Amino acid sequence: MPTFTALTTLTGQDAAEGLGAALDELDPAPEGVGVFEMEDGSGLWEVGGYFTEQPDETALALLAAAYGAQAFAVSELPEIDWVAKVRRELVPVEAGRFFVYGSHDSARVPEGRVALLIEAAMAFGTGHHGTTLGCLRALDRMIEAGETPRNVADIGCGTAVLAMAAAKTWQVPIYASDIDAVAVEVAEANLCVNDLEGRVSCLEATGFDHPDLQAAGPFDLVFANILKGPLIDLAPEMAQHTATGGQVILSGLLNPQADEVQAAYVDAGFTPVHRDEIGDWTTLVLRRAA
Repeated sequence: MPTFTALTTLTGQDAAEGLGAALDELDPAPEGVGVFEMEDGSGLWEVGGYFTEQPDETALALLAAAYGAQAFAVSELPEIDWVAKVRRELVPVEAGRFFVYGSHDSARVPEGRVALLIEAAMAFGTGHHGTTLGCLRALDRMIEAGETPRNVADIGCGTAVLAMAAAKTWQVPIYASDIDAVAVEVAEANLCVNDLEGRVSCLEATGFDHPDLQAAGPFDLVFANILKGPLIDLAPEMAQHTATGGQVILSGLLNPQADEVQAAYVDAGFTPVHRDEIGDWTTLVLRRAA
């Protein structure tokens, strides 16, 4: 079955979300619609639809004009078994003591490493992306320094690979939250296949807005591998829910965005500890000052 994409960009979250909602009402209707802030610092938003029938390009042109967007770029995707392709191309990742792999590479897990199984179908959050890799390296340095937190939170957990890495290391309360209910289900499934069921509490929440997170805090260690805007917005709340002397590991940042995020956290009472650039991406480690 052919698959078509229709993608455009425009300025402003409200306009982008409005266009996304209007796109969802087209006939033929898209199978899915995505609205994302672009990570290049441009301030633009991307709106896209995925279709199993050729979309109505006249209707798309009218929508783009109505919302002040660029003309939609319509493309037909080749019929590829994407999971099989990812399995062929996705090799295991090593980040200090951590070894992140798919089940197709189970025979390659070396002795003495902390192994984390993430299936190829869940490519974002496997450790291959510079943001996740940077967080795992930061965690490895923390362990090497002999630090043991009393509790851990993984905010915007995705596959929960970071929460699982902490759970494989320490016998402490660990919480993994995400705004997406599907991500929470994925996190719970990953815990099961890694024999960590019951070791991490998975929650649907925006930031720390969940009674379980509020009751469990303040946290000695918080991961937040999300995006620049949400990280900046989260800074005051992060300070409230991080223990004095506790650390935050922040990523999801393009290199030019890191200074602005770090400044927001310094203003909120954090002190920079480490910065790691991997390709285009930066991971920040900060400690909450006394």
